[in-house]
Amino acid sequence: MQISTEELAAADWKKSSFSGPNCDNCVEVASVGQAFAVRDSKNPAGGTLFFTGDEFAAFLEGAKHGEFDKI
Repeated sequence: MQISTEELAAADWKKSSFSGPNCDNCVEVASVGQAFAVRDSKNPAGGTLFFTGDEFAAFLEGAKHGEFDKI
């Protein structure tokens, strides 16, 4: 999967509606081409992770079912 710098710069980044205005540990997500991009909202230039649609869908399903909840 290749994402160009231009595609990434034009991405429409979204933060969760559960994130408050002073969120210290939030991430942003954008659909870029055939991929989903994830970055740290406090440090957007610090790096971006890319996931296929199947990978991101699996993550969302896990989150919905509490797989990542703290114990």
